[in-house]
Amino acid sequence: MTKHSIAALCALSLAAFGFASTSFAVGAISTDDGKDVKETKDVKEQVKESCITGDLGVTFVSAYISRGLVLENQGVIAQPYLDLYFKLYEGTGFVNKVVVNFGLWSSIHSHIQPDGNQSTVRNWYEFDYTPGIAVTFAKNFTLTTSYFEFDSPGQAFNTARSLNFNLAYDDTDLLGKFALHPHFTYLRELNAPGGAGLGFPPDGNYYEIGIAPGFAAGPVSVTFPVTVGLGSNGFYLGNTFGYVAFGPQLSIPLSFIPDCYGKWTLSAGYTYYYVGDAVAVSTNVGEHSQHVFQGAIGLTF
Repeated sequence: MTKHSIAALCALSLAAFGFASTSFAVGAISTDDGKDVKETKDVKEQVKESCITGDLGVTFVSAYISRGLVLENQGVIAQPYLDLYFKLYEGTGFVNKVVVNFGLWSSIHSHIQPDGNQSTVRNWYEFDYTPGIAVTFAKNFTLTTSYFEFDSPGQAFNTARSLNFNLAYDDTDLLGKFALHPHFTYLRELNAPGGAGLGFPPDGNYYEIGIAPGFAAGPVSVTFPVTVGLGSNGFYLGNTFGYVAFGPQLSIPLSFIPDCYGKWTLSAGYTYYYVGDAVAVSTNVGEHSQHVFQGAIGLTF
């Protein structure tokens, strides 16, 4: 090989090496730049609000009083619950929201009445299920229509069925922190073996008027519900007045529990009942004044 040929080959080799080195360097820079961009890129995931929500928990009470009727005031009384809500519609028109709901509720008692029944679950005093639909309209009004069925696995009472209508008004926009949150409830007993009131056959009407003002004291939420229960068509055996109830209720969020497990709340309260003559006599308590203490733990999701 001549000197000229060797020189040409060396020059060509150096040029090829230089090109390869340049190409490798460019490739490396491009790769590193892409990696840096990828590592520093702020990736945001859009999380959609769930159309299915709910709550569950258990409440312990010193006495079980339903619509003024004293059903149990001895032993330990545990009342677990579960509610599911399915949002069907939400908009800005006259009708703002439509939600289908389904609730389960029980009352389990350590004290058993010596009634001689043969049930194997006599501690399971009551089991209810309450499907319904809630319609929010004119922004602040919510009408909830529900079917109530009250059963007793422990055979303490006959099955009771009724239709329940509840109209609630959120007056926060009107009164701010002085909002009263009023509601009106109408319950119509259906012809069934048992009833929600004292009349038999069960064909009565129950009316409830209530408010629930409240305020926040740091992380603690305080409400003071006041409820009046009235009846007709024998719901309270010919008496119109059933009861009046009021008392403070406190709740505090358990913020140390991660949000991925739902929002947990611990609550406690006291309710004073003044019951009418028919209620006091028919439920065998003989006293107009009743006191109920309660505590609960629950979560929403």
